[in-house]
Amino acid sequence: MRLRSAGYTPLMLMAQTCALLGFACYAVVLTTLQEEWHLSNLQSGLIASAFFFGYMLAVPLATALTDRVDARKVYLVGGLTATCGLLGMSLLAYNFGTALFFMALNGAGLAGTYMPGLKILSDRIQSGELTRHIAFYTAFFGIGTGFSYLCSGWILSALGWHYVFGVIALGPFSAFLIVLLLIPALQHEKWRGPINIRLHDIFPVDKWKLVLQDKNASGFIFGYTAHSLELFASRSWIVAFFAFCALASGETFFLTATTLAGIINFFGVPSSILGNEIALRVGRQKWVCIVMLTSAVMGIALASSTGHSWWLIVALAIGHAIFIMADSATLTAGLVISAQENIKGAAMGLHSLLGFAGGLLGPAIFGFVLDMTGSRASQISWIWAYASVVMWGVIFVIYERQKGWGSVARI
Repeated sequence: MRLRSAGYTPLMLMAQTCALLGFACYAVVLTTLQEEWHLSNLQSGLIASAFFFGYMLAVPLATALTDRVDARKVYLVGGLTATCGLLGMSLLAYNFGTALFFMALNGAGLAGTYMPGLKILSDRIQSGELTRHIAFYTAFFGIGTGFSYLCSGWILSALGWHYVFGVIALGPFSAFLIVLLLIPALQHEKWRGPINIRLHDIFPVDKWKLVLQDKNASGFIFGYTAHSLELFASRSWIVAFFAFCALASGETFFLTATTLAGIINFFGVPSSILGNEIALRVGRQKWVCIVMLTSAVMGIALASSTGHSWWLIVALAIGHAIFIMADSATLTAGLVISAQENIKGAAMGLHSLLGFAGGLLGPAIFGFVLDMTGSRASQISWIWAYASVVMWGVIFVIYERQKGWGSVARI
């Protein structure tokens, strides 16, 4: 039975939630592996960054393929790749080097599901406001990562870190099954005959130049890069931060650090959706600038809260999570709407590539600054570490406002 076009959205939201269950596995076991494998903060951050490195390597090919074939096919390969990466972490990883490889494989799998999943929707939705479907899709990133923290924390406390990755591997495999069994192929395949993918197709520099020449599109892409750097650094280190806060304050938090991290992530879902609605009224560029500046302030306030009562720390963490995500859907929807139709796939690929480049840099920068300023046992180190990742949003706002990005016509 054929679904109406809007009926694909709930299925893809469900698939995305499952595909993202492996996202926070490493963040949850970071301190455990740091002690077991005798890792520095920089090494711990680099393993987190390897996930985004794998994503960056795979996303140009994945998005290039979605311009040639049904994105559903790319998604299926991505789901299986992520499953293999998580199983590798569970069964074969034993030190820094092996963890780098399997985390990169996990990230490559996400590259085959996240943006191709968005392309599945944009290829099939023929009616209604597409940006609202996009807003829900990007907002559900927070649902998937929230459940990733919760499930990983429960498995870690009950069974140990090996089982965290092994059991969570069922998530991306479930996403694979949802798309395979419930999402029908496009009636008219985009490409007939052999698919000859050249280097120019994977890295369409000429098309990327056209995208970057568009002031609207380039602004959304660079904004997404700064947004992702702060977002993924925070998500990679939030469990370790809560653990330090509990020691510094001498209080027992009312929930475990992993459960808190998971619940806080859920606040990003309504934040992203409502943020997109606000942006439609006040202007996307203006909203992005407001959110990035507020998020920077909240990040520094959160880092400065160590040693205080748990309720203040949690409240600031929620506030930071809300404002990190308040421009997520706005940035992605703005790019999709502003990009020219004939280069939209390339624009989405560049958007995702540079966004996850920020994700690659964020956790490593955070860990490096922790090492350079006194390690995880010092409050000032956490303040410097948070400052090192929130400052990029402030720099983006200053730079783009000088270029006049925030004063262009609303889109």
